[in-house]
Parts: sequence; C-alpha cells; structure tokens
Amino acid sequence: MSAPRLDSARQRRPLRPLPALIFMSRWLQVPLYLGLIVAQGVYVVLFLKEVWHLVSASMTLDETNIMLVVLGLIDVVMISNLLIMVIIGGYETFVSRLGVEGHPDEPEWLDHVNAGVLKVKLSMALISISSIHLLKTFISPDQNSTHTIMWQVIIHVAFLLSAVVMALVDRLTTHTHPKHFQEPVGIQPLGSNGSTPLKAHD
Repeated sequence: MSAPRLDSARQRRPLRPLPALIFMSRWLQVPLYLGLIVAQGVYVVLFLKEVWHLVSASMTLDETNIMLVVLGLIDVVMISNLLIMVIIGGYETFVSRLGVEGHPDEPEWLDHVNAGVLKVKLSMALISISSIHLLKTFISPDQNSTHTIMWQVIIHVAFLLSAVVMALVDRLTTHTHPKHFQEPVGIQPLGSNGSTPLKAHD
C-alpha cells in the first residue's frame, strides 16, 4: 500500500531557487537553539551555586528560609525543563528531525509533538513556574505588598486561562482536520494493528 508514496518521493522534483531559499531559512533558528543551550548551562551553574549555599548555611537557616531556597531550586529546574522542551521540541518541529526514534532516552512526548502540543506543554510549564513563585510569595507574605501579590495571582490566572484556551483550540483543530495529525491507514506496514476490522457476519 505504500508503493505510490515511495514512487512519488522518488519522482519529487527539486525545489525552485526561491522556495528552496525560503525553506532553507529555517536553519537560521539553529543559533537561537544553541543560545538556549548556553542559557541551560548558566542555569546549571546557578543551581549548583544555590545547592552549595543551602548546604553551607543549613545549620543557620530556619525552616522557612530552607523551604524558600528549595522552592528556588525547583523553580530553576522548572525553567530548565521549559528550556529543554523549547530546544528539543522547537528544533524537531520547525527545523529538522532529530532522528532519535528507537533511542532508549527518547523523550516520551517527542513522538507526538507538533506546534499545538508544544504550545500547550509550554503553557503548562509556565503555570508550574508561576505556581512556584506564588507559593514562595505566600510563604513569606510580609516581603511583598498586597498590590504585588494581587498582580501575581492575576498573572497566574491569566496563564491558566490561556493554557485552557490553547488546549481547546488544539483539540478542535485536531478533530476538525484529523488528516493533518494522523497517518493514513493505507500506508501502515503489514501486520500492524491499524488494519480495518471486518464486519461480523450474522
């Protein structure tokens, strides 16, 4: 069933100069992702610095301050996870395939990532980061004014609403145009479970 697709791939004509130039322009994003990798390294240094501060001052800090330092470490980890999703998911979606299919360390979410899924995952990561900041604010409310706390809550709610809206839009898009998000049944390999079941005879 996949022979027509293979034949069409062999007979594919080379792109004209202008479309080829436009298509190749996606590689201009590579320095951006490399810059994010450098930022990831900076966050690693910051994390190790905060861990050393926590260990060295553990005998003098009270429980509240230790909790604030730990929440700061979790915040760094959340931002690092956000960077990983942007670097790996963005490169896979907008630049080129990574070719990690079948690798034991392949991220679970990478096999079904697309622009819509990536936006939803990034929104969830931003909500997690905002939740950590809110928790730090609520633990030490005396260090922030009522105006600051109110705006932090408003921003957090805005993140929640935007994530819900993007998830709904992605779901509606997937159901409205399923052919753009699913492989056709006819090109599945032989012996797969995607074959159309036969009707049961009376």
